[in-house]
Amino acid sequence: MAQPFRSEGHGELARIGVAVCHGFTGSPVSMQDWSEDLARAGFAVNMPLLAGHGTTWQELAKTPWQHWYRDFEAAYLELTQRCDAVFVAGMSMGGALSLRVAALHPVAGIAVVNPGLTFNDKRAKYSGLLKHVLKSVPAIGNDIKKPGVTEGAYDRTPIAAVHQLSQLFTDTISLLPRITAPAIVFRSSVDNVVPDSSIDVLMANIGSRDVQLVPLNNSYHVATMDNDAPQIFSQSADFFRRTINAI
Repeated sequence: MAQPFRSEGHGELARIGVAVCHGFTGSPVSMQDWSEDLARAGFAVNMPLLAGHGTTWQELAKTPWQHWYRDFEAAYLELTQRCDAVFVAGMSMGGALSLRVAALHPVAGIAVVNPGLTFNDKRAKYSGLLKHVLKSVPAIGNDIKKPGVTEGAYDRTPIAAVHQLSQLFTDTISLLPRITAPAIVFRSSVDNVVPDSSIDVLMANIGSRDVQLVPLNNSYHVATMDNDAPQIFSQSADFFRRTINAI
């Protein structure tokens, strides 16, 4: 299941692309349903498997954050070759990568779910030192309220990768003022992975004038697989259509 997903789209919406990005230690599994829903609606979709993901946590430990960004940027750029306008969509770290693409490229709009820009765990700030004495910690994945659902994330989180994630967050925050595209931000009322400070930093620094914050009241962090997934799917598609029609 941890495979990239692509769709050529169909009908009038085939000229509109959506680059979709999964989160840290996860895989396309967490974004598969959203991607397929967008594809059924007619959008062209490209969702890559990021470097170091979908294999082993040891492989992730050796992967610099620039490689995660490279893979998602490549998916966005591929869509620009066949579409008139391209949106970015991501969850958690995928939200940060989406925001970074939006800061550096003329995206049509941004849809992010519980985007990560800060950490819950205060030890993260010391990850550059800790990685030399501690290889991994228990997983942060599968924060899902809906029973019986799993995102298939790694069972361990490599400290070296947390250090890379911290660098990605710092870099992305510095670029937020450059973003001018409209954005919709979905935020779970209970999220045991990404703290509220991530949303506070985003809302305080993003350069966009049109930013809609949508609460998700019945989901945890991996909301794209949780009870509020249908709301995310329908409202993001509506946002994409509305934004295109306004151009």
